Amino acid sequence: MPESIQQAYRDRAVWYLEKWIGVPYVWGGDDFSAFDCSGVVVEVFKGIGIFKEGEDYTADGLYHLTKSGELDPPLGPYKGCLIFWFNPLTERAVHVAMMTDSYFLIHASGGGSGVLSVLDAIKKNAFVKMREFKKVAKFRKENYGQYCKITDPFNELVGWV
Repeated sequence: MPESIQQAYRDRAVWYLEKWIGVPYVWGGDDFSAFDCSGVVVEVFKGIGIFKEGEDYTADGLYHLTKSGELDPPLGPYKGCLIFWFNPLTERAVHVAMMTDSYFLIHASGGGSGVLSVLDAIKKNAFVKMREFKKVAKFRKENYGQYCKITDPFNELVGWV
């Protein structure tokens, strides 16, 4: 697929994702009232028209759908890349975010499985947020022992569209 088309999808995905900043985080949330981490990413894919029905859209499921576009660590992330954090004991992806550029990401975070309502989200400051990638990666490593992998879901749009 020509680079210009991939870049157009990346640009549109980030533009759309930015619209969701401030929406509450709710575990399992996948609609306009509240999202969890994978729910907001899936909404972005739906919004830009590269969504396939019937797939596993957990963080781990999204990783397996996009891992063919996995980047070598020296490349680092860039606009539109997905960042997946893994539980080191299970080797499963437990969190996902999208890069807005080479430095910042947007993700639904702040609560985990205990946030089951918008009221819970408000109490725990759990929302769709923009943060610095390196700080989030450091926090998740130090507090949860998680490591991350980077994929570019726009490398192979054929099959998604």
